[in-house]
Amino acid sequence: MLERLLSGEGGPAAGHVGLGMLLAKAHHRSRERLNEALRPLGVDVRGFAVLLALTMYGPVSQRQLIERIGVDKSTMVRDIDELEAGGLVSRERAPHDRRAYSIVLTPRGESTLAEARRAAGRAGDEIFGPFAGTEREQLAGLLRRLAEHRGAGSA
Repeated sequence: MLERLLSGEGGPAAGHVGLGMLLAKAHHRSRERLNEALRPLGVDVRGFAVLLALTMYGPVSQRQLIERIGVDKSTMVRDIDELEAGGLVSRERAPHDRRAYSIVLTPRGESTLAEARRAAGRAGDEIFGPFAGTEREQLAGLLRRLAEHRGAGSA
């Protein structure tokens, strides 16, 4: 069905549906492959994103992680709970506000993150292997534009 939609069968609107389906299929395969690579380390793509964010922004609150990563509150709570149960992060009182907690990367989290970066690099090479370096940059630029684009009906 996808190929028929992309070939224009069904009209221009069907082509847009086909592009969306193709993008979703590529996302699903990419995420699936990356999760396979990360599974032996006890993390998935969402947990990996949290660990990366903690290295970029330092100890931060769950609310700040939600804003920076772009996930909903219940997903973030579940992710932090899983990472904490695995000994990869801890919740510590924020120095500036004793009522708040900061999420902190543990030494085990740091070593797991280092391994996860290597595993993700290998998986990325497999996923994006068909593309030359310039093509990868072009793809990233096109996807960035698509993600940041606000159409006429957007707020």
